[in-house]
Amino acid sequence: MSDWLYHGEPFLDPGEHYGFVYMITNNTTGRKYIGKKFFWFKKRKQVNKKRKTVTVESDWKSYWSSSEEVKKDVKELGKGLFTREIIHLCPTKGVTNYLEAKEQFLRNVLEQKDEYYNGIINCRVSRSHINKLNS
Repeated sequence: MSDWLYHGEPFLDPGEHYGFVYMITNNTTGRKYIGKKFFWFKKRKQVNKKRKTVTVESDWKSYWSSSEEVKKDVKELGKGLFTREIIHLCPTKGVTNYLEAKEQFLRNVLEQKDEYYNGIINCRVSRSHINKLNS
């Protein structure tokens, strides 16, 4: 299965969400990867000799993680042997960053090499970034 799932159902429309935290599972080994992806990004564009910033949809539908090891396994084994699940839908970039790191720490991804592909936890989050978390 290669489509994104959210609560067991195919996920197709990000709506107003900014990003998501996900888990990719290798169904043959059970090994997982916890990561994040943004639905949107800002792009500068020249219009009538003026620079404009426009919001563009990312490649989230076809995204298979930033992990080279995950991408290698997907290429070798085939997309059908992996499950892509959305764990959290997030309203802002800060909340997305925070929840990714939180999931990675709670699951001890760095301490369980046989269970998780993750090799690094990289985050920088302040309290102001997560204001929308509980609202």
